Amino acid sequence: MGTATFVEILLAILLPPLGVFLKFNCNAEFWVCLILTLFGYIPGIIYALYAVTRE
Repeated sequence: MGTATFVEILLAILLPPLGVFLKFNCNAEFWVCLILTLFGYIPGIIYALYAVTRE
């Protein structure tokens, strides 16, 4: 599963942009996650989980 901790995964589910921000700061991953979350909560969660758990 990589180096994702339980807290990172939990934040990615509850507040997707925050979980991605804590791992990548204000890089492109954060902005993509924020836009997807604004379009729909589920796409934001899916992308956040992908971004946090990939190596």
